[in-house]
Amino acid sequence: MWLLFSIVGGISVYFSLRYAWWKPAISYRNPRILMYHMIKKHTHGKFRGLRVAPEMFERQIRYLKENGWYFATMSELANRKTRLPEKTVVITFDDGYEDNYTHAFPILKKYQAKATLYIVVDRHEREWSGNRKIKNRTGELMREPKLSDGQIREMARSGLFEIGSHTLTHPNLPTLSLEEKRKEICHSKKIIEEYFYIRCNAFCYPFGLFDERDVTLVEKAGYTSATTTQQGIEELAHADMLRLRRITVSGKDNFFAFKMKLRTGKRGVFK
Repeated sequence: MWLLFSIVGGISVYFSLRYAWWKPAISYRNPRILMYHMIKKHTHGKFRGLRVAPEMFERQIRYLKENGWYFATMSELANRKTRLPEKTVVITFDDGYEDNYTHAFPILKKYQAKATLYIVVDRHEREWSGNRKIKNRTGELMREPKLSDGQIREMARSGLFEIGSHTLTHPNLPTLSLEEKRKEICHSKKIIEEYFYIRCNAFCYPFGLFDERDVTLVEKAGYTSATTTQQGIEELAHADMLRLRRITVSGKDNFFAFKMKLRTGKRGVFK
């Protein structure tokens, strides 16, 4: 009997730490910014967490729609701030993978859900995963098909997608010279606006890595928001709009984990 109690107790502690179901929800007046990369089935590669299966993605979007969440873009979030509806969510996609068009776009159209797409301008046949850690340089992300300019234009014209910058080449910004930083941050904005006939107001730091010079350049370039990979939920009235936290939606998450992240910004006690 004691063994049974010990097993049940151990499972309870594990579940409580992993999902922190007991933590109170952060006020739903604070918008949730969700971070995605790819919407595709898992592979046996290294970056499983970057791939959310299309079926799971649709389940997540349907849940948000059915539970009264308002879908905004990053520019709308930056412009309206405290005047946003309660339960506002911003869907963001990093990098510019083709499955954002083939898999995510139809689902977003089905539920009329808006999103912000951060594109790497020079994204084709480029290996950037090693720019953070050399051991990640496997070529796996380079081989992933990327969005064409035509697909991006169609997504922008739909009214559902805002196009933001994720730099020219997805570098590790803190390692660059000032001139290289300026090219990645400022010139990428100019190219996106010229290619797609839009205003590019949203920026995303590659790998979530940046220094004070990067933030200054982002501000001088005229971006109204910039997102990081730091996990959490912002209170916009007091948030730094150029260092915004997001909620990571991982391909390793089950649906319960997704709902817990919506409540507190993290899956459990530690992450």
